[in-house]
Amino acid sequence: MPDQSIPQSRPEARPPVDTEEGGPSETPSPVEVSEGLTRRRLLGTAGATGLALGAAGGAVGYTAAPSQATPLSSIGADEAMFHVKHQPGITQGLQARGHLIAFDLAPGAGRKEAAALLRRWSETARRLMAGEATATDDTDVARDAGPSALTVTFGFGNNFFTRTGLEKERPAALDPLPDFSSDHLDKTRSNGDLWVQIGANDALVAFHALRAIQKDAGAAAKVRWQMNGFNRTPGATAHPMTARNLMGQLDGTRNPKPADPDFDQRIFVPADSTKDPAWMADGSYAVVRRIRMLLDDWEKLSGTAQEQVIGRRKADGAALSGGTETTAMDLEKTDANGDLVVPINAHARITRPDQNGGAAMLRRPFSYHDGIDPDGTPDAGLLFVCWQADPLRGFVTVQRKLDRGDALSKYIRHEASGLFAVPGGAAEGEYVGQRLLEA
Repeated sequence: MPDQSIPQSRPEARPPVDTEEGGPSETPSPVEVSEGLTRRRLLGTAGATGLALGAAGGAVGYTAAPSQATPLSSIGADEAMFHVKHQPGITQGLQARGHLIAFDLAPGAGRKEAAALLRRWSETARRLMAGEATATDDTDVARDAGPSALTVTFGFGNNFFTRTGLEKERPAALDPLPDFSSDHLDKTRSNGDLWVQIGANDALVAFHALRAIQKDAGAAAKVRWQMNGFNRTPGATAHPMTARNLMGQLDGTRNPKPADPDFDQRIFVPADSTKDPAWMADGSYAVVRRIRMLLDDWEKLSGTAQEQVIGRRKADGAALSGGTETTAMDLEKTDANGDLVVPINAHARITRPDQNGGAAMLRRPFSYHDGIDPDGTPDAGLLFVCWQADPLRGFVTVQRKLDRGDALSKYIRHEASGLFAVPGGAAEGEYVGQRLLEA
């Protein structure tokens, strides 16, 4: 069905339309308007011309665009699959809107209740990711939208296994994270028996999924904490590029890529693993950290000083040693005074895999802004989510190194933390976690 927000080509001419100033203005002939409209051009023209379209007087601007331009409906039409080898929401690109939510099983709830809950959650996620309504009592919040690349991902915390009597199935990799000197953790917003990550490219679609997951929990589990995040909307830039965080830096330049020959062994638990339980095959471990950015202090630095802290140019993400964003960093390069071009404590230098025994993790964060404190300080930063086959070799190795002397540490504060075992994707006819809960 054609997108009703896009003018469709018709042979007949249209009558004059009143402008916002009240005078008549000739509408371009429909044959002069391409059926493919870019979101950027549509919104830009709306602001510039104020043309009004439609008998009801709905104001929207439009302009001609190349036939290959992306139609407005494309963002809503994107769909991620539920029944896949690895759960959705891990290797997909960053999504415009995200919700992280953790639950604790209710008193008296055990393995049977957990299995029923994961069955409900999996069915709801499958339906919503396909752009369908929930099976019962749908709120209609996302009635008019497509899937919008919705993903719903489920994981288990350390205490889940005690609560369900499955201690023997608890992975050793799920041992609590060590303490770090930079931690200022709020334990009420950390960990949890169950963890759900929701991402979508439309805010209402994401909220709809969040509300459905919460309702499905029923009496089996209660919300422990919940956090909201965002990223740049796909298509907002002239071409695909690495995302920026709230410090204005490109964030994720050295992320492992699925095309890398060692990607799977770094990010996912192999089916023949000797140190992980069988139910974790094709799964991954998610480390979740709410990292507050001390933006008032950061923004007092000059642009050059900010680049020295990170070790990369702010404009294009290139290393201070030169080249482009993807050019390998020259750690030995010095300036005319003999000083290292990339400072010894620069964040990008310290986090490099070749400076950490090859340790790597797939970072897939959301930015957040939770308002302004009474003293005027913004409560904003990063909902850091990273994925790895082994959190001790991945996150813990790198964070220990950062904890010993990273130039960025004085401008951030880790305020919440969690570690979750995320099983592989559910096969057709299965629910997530079934191989654990029905073993």
